[in-house]
Amino acid sequence: MLGKLARQHDPNVLVGFDHADDAGVYQIAPEMALVQTVDFFTPIVDDPYTFGQIAATNSLSDIYAMGGKPMTALALVCFPEKGDLEILEQILAGGLSKMIEAGCTVIGGHSIRDEETKFGYSVTGTIDPKRVLKNGGARVGDRLILTKSLGTGVISTAIKKGVAKQSWIDAAVRSMTTLNKTAAEVITNFLRWDENQNPHPPLKGKDGAPGSPTPDNFPIHALTDITGFGLIGHLREMLLASESVSAQLHANRIPLLEGALECVRAGHIPGGLKANREFAECVVQYANGVADDLKTLLFDPQTAGGLLAAVAADKSDDLLKALIQAGVLAVHIGAIEYSNKPSIRVET
Repeated sequence: MLGKLARQHDPNVLVGFDHADDAGVYQIAPEMALVQTVDFFTPIVDDPYTFGQIAATNSLSDIYAMGGKPMTALALVCFPEKGDLEILEQILAGGLSKMIEAGCTVIGGHSIRDEETKFGYSVTGTIDPKRVLKNGGARVGDRLILTKSLGTGVISTAIKKGVAKQSWIDAAVRSMTTLNKTAAEVITNFLRWDENQNPHPPLKGKDGAPGSPTPDNFPIHALTDITGFGLIGHLREMLLASESVSAQLHANRIPLLEGALECVRAGHIPGGLKANREFAECVVQYANGVADDLKTLLFDPQTAGGLLAAVAADKSDDLLKALIQAGVLAVHIGAIEYSNKPSIRVET
């Protein structure tokens, strides 16, 4: 809908909504830009404290997906007029615990009366304007690295139906309350390390003085997080923003949460998954042997999902090693190829 409105032209907007990127970036000084995002949703688990944690983790994710550092947050609350305020207090406390872990200060918020509880945050972070990691820029030969398992959507649906096993719930909650902070820090530190090891030709300022390295020479060419549109949906956005490239996925390498396949087989399919599949499966080609339940999970809408990075092939093993050493689940799941139709090939 935003795309139908009159365009605003502001040279300080480094990243807007043109390419469905994860957050907006607005430059406020030569070496400083703001990263801004907002996200809120209805409860997906029964425990209010845990719901608050998940909502905060999800809201922070888009800042990390740009390579930014979250600084401040405003809480967004929709709560029934006659609701139990102790429940709301627990939701807010859970969210605050994750904001503290992220080093992000909650400075206020806004609430309205609503029959359906909803909660989330508007988050503002900072970033070096010359080191913004967008969802576009992937190149032929890049390897794709994913940092969390898939399956939160189908497991959340099983939770709502009261049929999820406790081990499935525990695994999903661990994933949804794990910040992408460590993964993002490893990625941004990797950029600095690479620049120190392999100095790139600097940009030239208006006065001819050398500036910072150009993002075109960074080993990480594109970065996004996997949330509501599922792996296929967000990979599709990365390909569209990168232009003239396609992707190959290795289905059996994609990490899955415990219980995810069982949920698909039992028919615990969220409406968002069906919508994602109807919208994006037209760009997917499956090789013989890719299981139907695995195909389904490629479209599963994730809450507080992992990061997806397109990394130069000669640097991908180094980044993968650094992520794993930092305690991040990280897996090579595919590669970027020359443009083809359909644009995403799924192999076994």
